Amino acid sequence: MTDIATEIAQDSAVYKTLLESTKAIPWKIDWKTMAFTYIGPQIEHLLGWRQDSWLSVDDWATRMHPEDREWVVNFCVSQSQSGTDHEADYRALTADGDYVWIRDVVHVARDENGEVEALIGFMFDISERKKTEEKLKALQRELEELSFKDGLTGVANRRMFDSILQLEWTNARRNGQPLSVILLDIDFFKQYNDHYGHIAGDDCLKRVAKVLSGAAARARDFFARYGGEEFILVLPETDAKAAERVAERCRALLFKEQIAHANSPAGQILTLSMGIGTLIPSQQDDPRVFLDAVDRNLYQAKQQGRNRIVNGN
Repeated sequence: MTDIATEIAQDSAVYKTLLESTKAIPWKIDWKTMAFTYIGPQIEHLLGWRQDSWLSVDDWATRMHPEDREWVVNFCVSQSQSGTDHEADYRALTADGDYVWIRDVVHVARDENGEVEALIGFMFDISERKKTEEKLKALQRELEELSFKDGLTGVANRRMFDSILQLEWTNARRNGQPLSVILLDIDFFKQYNDHYGHIAGDDCLKRVAKVLSGAAARARDFFARYGGEEFILVLPETDAKAAERVAERCRALLFKEQIAHANSPAGQILTLSMGIGTLIPSQQDDPRVFLDAVDRNLYQAKQQGRNRIVNGN
């Protein structure tokens, strides 16, 4: 062997040692035969499959999660055919029947005529990264849920109400259906806090929220804390009479709880005042104007002695 040949052989051995000492798994596939001409021995440590069991792309494809297989194979084939370097994340099957998240980074090698000759790539274990990503997604979902949830009572908050009202307002206008809103206020809640204390007041709000949330019976009925001791119900495709029946159900549910309110001028148990509004929105109507009208109905209920319902329709 000449000195040059010896040096090349030594360099190749060095490069191979370097490749096989990394966590990344090198591989090469001959494009014409679709056979593996090389895959690093690290593959056995990662997936459990023997190094000599990787014969063709079929072994690569079949050792992939069924949900990932079709799109990954189609994507990699199309990119390779066009001579485009690419990468793909997928779940690889282990010899024990588990799955490991892999990122395959692929370089398309061409011959002197510009034809695709081979695919050369590296497989990376990205399982820990995926776990971190899933945790971050879960945390993001939790934060999003919390941002739409009232911190004290656990029901939806004013921010969520604003979003739902806008959605149902648009639906009602488009479909020509009535939309009803009930604004509910706990009677003399300041006196309740003064008499029982703010901790008891918070517990009372939680209890009332739990009770009133049961009045929204249909899937699209929506209940939220509007602010302070006020709550609100959005009732899609509900006319004024049906909305009044829901309001009466709210009164009945709260009466059944028999929450003591010794300092209430309206009686010895906790009561509600409610204002109702119903309309079929048109292009000229404004949800803020509509809510103001509902609020005025609630104000009338309070002015008329509380523990009552005022339906402005």
